[in-house]
Amino acid sequence: MSWKGLGTWWVDELADDPSYDDVITPMLLDMLQPEPGLLYLDLGAGEGRVMRAVEAAGAGVVGLDLNEDLAGRAGASVVADLPQIPFREDSVDGVYALLVLEHVEDHGGVFASAAKVTREGGVFALVINHPYWSSPGSTPIQDEDGEDLWRPGAYFQPGYTDIPIRDQTVRFHHRSMGDLLNAAARAGWSLERLEEHAHHDRTASIDVPRLLACRWRLSREG
Repeated sequence: MSWKGLGTWWVDELADDPSYDDVITPMLLDMLQPEPGLLYLDLGAGEGRVMRAVEAAGAGVVGLDLNEDLAGRAGASVVADLPQIPFREDSVDGVYALLVLEHVEDHGGVFASAAKVTREGGVFALVINHPYWSSPGSTPIQDEDGEDLWRPGAYFQPGYTDIPIRDQTVRFHHRSMGDLLNAAARAGWSLERLEEHAHHDRTASIDVPRLLACRWRLSREG
């Protein structure tokens, strides 16, 4: 289970999915609020789509991805597998991750590694599939009257779902909202903002959150 052989598929997938440009990337930029002259780290940068958007705001950006092909397309990216971040301590002003954390089993390690490389007072912006939507067994259902409902699945239990893509399998890890926020807090990240969004064709008629966006500020005191 790996993204290492899916570089071409990912580029083709983005080309056919307008939601990244219309909804998902703007959501990340709204959380990050990149400032000109500051340096940001893109965790799971892919082919560099969001990196270019951050650069367009006047900020500097470097990327990290485990797929060598995608990292090469992005330009200023290094090849590494999260939660490892091979950067110097206090070397960036902020970190962001777009639909990446759900593919990493050790989410606490990601928050801790990001805190080490971020300067005091720096930010972490995150967009993920919402835990309410991503728990194993969660799915739309209809009751006997034909009303659209949502079955949340095993929300409070850590778990994962394997999705077949071409000849490989990609794993989506689930953790509850509490597990996510507590892991960030243990690493020194103080939550500044949280937004929930219902955006998905399958759940358009069901009032459930589809995406979660957060912004934290790093404070190593206390």
